[in-house]
Amino acid sequence: MNQYSKRREALLYHAKPHPGKIQVVPTKPYATQRDLSLAYSPGVAEPCLEIAKDVNNVYKYTAKGNLVAVISNGTAVLGLGDIGPEASKPVMEGKGLLFKIFADIDVFDIEVDAKNIDAFIETVKNIAPTFGGINLEDIKAPESFEIERRLVEELDIPVMHDDQHGTAIISSAALINAAELAGKNISDIKLVVSGAGSAALACADLYILLGVKAENIKMFDVDGMLVTSRENLLPKQMKYAQPGNAQTLAEAIVGADMFLGLSVGNILTPEMLLSMNNDPIVFAMANPIPEVDYNVAIGTRPDIIMATGRSDHPNQVNNVLGFPYIFRGALDVRATKINEAMKMAAVHALAELAKAPVPEQVNIAYGETKLNFGRDYIIPKPFDPRLIAVVAPAVAKAAMDSGVAKNPIQDWDKYTEELLERLGNDNKMVRLLTNRAKTDPKRIVFAEADHLDVLKAAQIVMEEGIGKPILLGNRETINELKEEIGFDAEVAIIDPKTDEEDERRLRYAQSYWETRQRRGVNLLDAQKWMRERNYFAAMMVNEGEADAMVTGYSRSYPSTVKPVMQLIDRAPGVSRIATTNMMLTKRGPMFLSDTAINPDPTAEDLARIAIMTAKTVRMFGIEPVVAMVSFSNFGSSTHSNAVKVRKAVEILHNEHPDLIVDGEIQADFALNPDMLKDKFPFSKLAGKKVNTLVFPNLDAANITYKLLKELDHVVSIGPIMMGLDKPAHIFQLGASVEEMVNMAAVAVVDAQEKEYRLKMANK
Repeated sequence: MNQYSKRREALLYHAKPHPGKIQVVPTKPYATQRDLSLAYSPGVAEPCLEIAKDVNNVYKYTAKGNLVAVISNGTAVLGLGDIGPEASKPVMEGKGLLFKIFADIDVFDIEVDAKNIDAFIETVKNIAPTFGGINLEDIKAPESFEIERRLVEELDIPVMHDDQHGTAIISSAALINAAELAGKNISDIKLVVSGAGSAALACADLYILLGVKAENIKMFDVDGMLVTSRENLLPKQMKYAQPGNAQTLAEAIVGADMFLGLSVGNILTPEMLLSMNNDPIVFAMANPIPEVDYNVAIGTRPDIIMATGRSDHPNQVNNVLGFPYIFRGALDVRATKINEAMKMAAVHALAELAKAPVPEQVNIAYGETKLNFGRDYIIPKPFDPRLIAVVAPAVAKAAMDSGVAKNPIQDWDKYTEELLERLGNDNKMVRLLTNRAKTDPKRIVFAEADHLDVLKAAQIVMEEGIGKPILLGNRETINELKEEIGFDAEVAIIDPKTDEEDERRLRYAQSYWETRQRRGVNLLDAQKWMRERNYFAAMMVNEGEADAMVTGYSRSYPSTVKPVMQLIDRAPGVSRIATTNMMLTKRGPMFLSDTAINPDPTAEDLARIAIMTAKTVRMFGIEPVVAMVSFSNFGSSTHSNAVKVRKAVEILHNEHPDLIVDGEIQADFALNPDMLKDKFPFSKLAGKKVNTLVFPNLDAANITYKLLKELDHVVSIGPIMMGLDKPAHIFQLGASVEEMVNMAAVAVVDAQEKEYRLKMANK
């Protein structure tokens, strides 16, 4: 994508369909006059009076306890500098979005037009009663140091400048584990720091709490090494000024154990790396270009333990590992501040989590066979779902132990359950899915690429690194549309109807005829079909000239699925093709089957559909908990439809006793654990959170998923084809660009899975 197109896309993202990235959503009913009289006058007077009696009741009757202010004056916005408070607002809204999706914390972003320290502090203090916590953001040093110090002292709610402390907390966790792997005692580490701004100083301060000695730290800014003879140093920098003459970076790093970079790219040379001690620890965190290229570093020093700020290398130091969960823990115990004990608790929680066995969901997301604690895994991954349940409780407990918690937690098991429930529908699964696809992008045929929205989806797939598109359709039309949307990357374009594809069409037809000639297919028909894009695309996949195909945007599902099922064989052992839809609901991902293929499956078919769905659910790193739904509950009806589901459950219990599956059961009982446990405690689903529903027929499944999608705006990924030997997936008619991108990611992951299984089978 050219620079103009990227700029246009970014502006459209922020402007449409509603300006900005966050909004206020009511949490109480407001449909009736009674609701409104409770929400406002006269009913609202009652909580006002209760708060007037005891100000702590504000946490009981308002949203204060889950509300954080993200506050900036726009003086140090990302890499853009002092661009003003209004121009900082998109960044503050973005930070609010991260708070919400990772820790379910609500945010008001506040942009303050005040560069004067006293004026800024006074403004924040005056609005502080609104909030349960304050996240300072993008305020330039040295003013940020004084602003944070005074607000922490003068307010009785948590205050943290994430720019200072976020990197310090995450990199401290990495340091603990890196030192252990390198066999280094932290108190003996000789550290060279490139950068002397707020983040570098905060890192050094926290490293000292871990045991690093100040006299073993050599720190550099743009003017060189910090030494006591320099007259331009800030008080916080003087702490790290060394006596004697200043050294160059190359001189200082000789014999060093660790390099911390928070400065500019490519300043650490291979020669410098070679001069460091054995098993050097290098945290090169300048973005987007680290102080030393990752591949150069590991090529120069095979014994290196390296972290960067980039997601495409191991050991990413990412602030999102910290601030959402630190504030979550602080808010939940109503802490009066975020103190050093709480920061260190987060550090140690992150360090320990990296040593724990990694959930399969995380392995899948990052395309790893098995992530294990080691030189390439010293800190958790940002998509690790355990973070909220590990870091937040550690911070909350530290707040209690250090005496700053006003609302101590009594039941830690219940608290952990509540934290996990907060994960909800925040599109984490979409991020996991696309991240997994990016680890090994595959060739995807877009069979209708001469439609604008399909081409947009292909563009996103390519530019995001999700897959490698092959565009099928009219070449002239595709090129015109590419120019219109700024899709200027080189990509394969194929028009199956043109003369230049004669040789390939004939080859595909011959291949297909040879495999189907005893099943009623003649060569002439095969040659004719290969002029049709869906037949052509399917043969590209069959012949290994593409890894997956996606289609269906412009044609009905039945007409699109027919050529796919004609040309692509079923997977070994599969007798019935089916589909499932992954619905990203408020309770987490839900898989609904069969949503597109089988109108009235038999009991045996339902059992097979359940098994295929369970395999698909596991493909996403989730252990399936399957409810076979019906209008009946465990024999309450003798109708044939209920009996069919009951028989399917019997088959599954007999043939797959390890699968958590039960029924026949009504949907409300399946989805309400308390109701289920109370009425049917004998069920295999009792005490479990159902994540998979298998419906008795196509009507029920298709209607349900489309109702959820349209009425509750649930994100739907699917229908995902199950049971084919090759990856082929079909959009719903008129699918959105987002839906097509998600399905393309599914196709890539499916191709990865099938490739892996084939390798295992051939071993």
